[in-house]
Amino acid sequence: MPHDLDPRLLRSFTAVADDLHFTRAAARLYVAQQALSRDIRRLERELGVDLFVRTTRQVILTADGERLLPYARRVLTAQDELFAAASGAARPLLVDLNTAGMTSGRVLARARELAPECELMARYESGLTFAAAEIVAGRLDVSFGRFAGLEPSVQALLSQQPVRLEPMAVLLPAGHPLAGLERVPLNALAGGTVYAGAGNPRTVEWTELARLLFAGRGITIAPPAPLAIGIEEFQRVMAKDRTPVLAVVDFPEIPGIELRPLVDPVPLSPVSLVWRKGLRHPGLDALRRAAAELAAHERWLKRDPAGWLPERDMSLMCDKE
Repeated sequence: MPHDLDPRLLRSFTAVADDLHFTRAAARLYVAQQALSRDIRRLERELGVDLFVRTTRQVILTADGERLLPYARRVLTAQDELFAAASGAARPLLVDLNTAGMTSGRVLARARELAPECELMARYESGLTFAAAEIVAGRLDVSFGRFAGLEPSVQALLSQQPVRLEPMAVLLPAGHPLAGLERVPLNALAGGTVYAGAGNPRTVEWTELARLLFAGRGITIAPPAPLAIGIEEFQRVMAKDRTPVLAVVDFPEIPGIELRPLVDPVPLSPVSLVWRKGLRHPGLDALRRAAAELAAHERWLKRDPAGWLPERDMSLMCDKE
């Protein structure tokens, strides 16, 4: 097998993989469809595998195509970074914040202050399980979340920096019996059901954290349900179902919904900054500095001895004081 590949062939491959349509991919690349087809056939010959199954109705990736696509994206990302470094202008860094208005947003805001010359572009993918796969595939650069909840094979492709041990909370609809408390003891949830994203493939790491927390405490995780998209829909579903939702203390305020910290013990959600191994970018450097600065100033990694944290997370999340 040759050791040199024309990057144009890899760009053709990723474009067709994104669109699963040769005509649309050719238009996006500003080439003729026949030229794009020739590039794909040439790449298949050089790699010795079929990348796509083509029929008159559809184009789909083969198993080899699925397997090789993340590698192609990483090669192209490295090429972009090489040219950016040579020209002195770094490409935009795509930063997934999961949800607006939380710890990740504060880190991003500080990083923009530290490196105003960098373009740090926010994304909102809602869940590290999904975001990590996007990072591996080269469609995202950075995300935040519970690193210990990822599959080991995915962890091996990523780097992480502890950012915060964030106290957890519950969201309650107005008028809920527990909404009158300033803090909700965990045992007050016993015998009830709490929503924790079960069935959502994007947030597997969060649901697992909830299972570990609720185990032996008589708290049931709500069964899978369609995801409420948008604040108004979230408000409507909560008002109708009246099921508490597991959250963190910095969850953005929503009218008509009360947020109450959990106590006895205080459960902690481990938040890490996560990026692809080998990534070099001044924006990443700024994010790492911002995360370390905020963690030190806010004592984000100071663990209360009475707090709750899974054993698997303890080895990754350490007190920086």
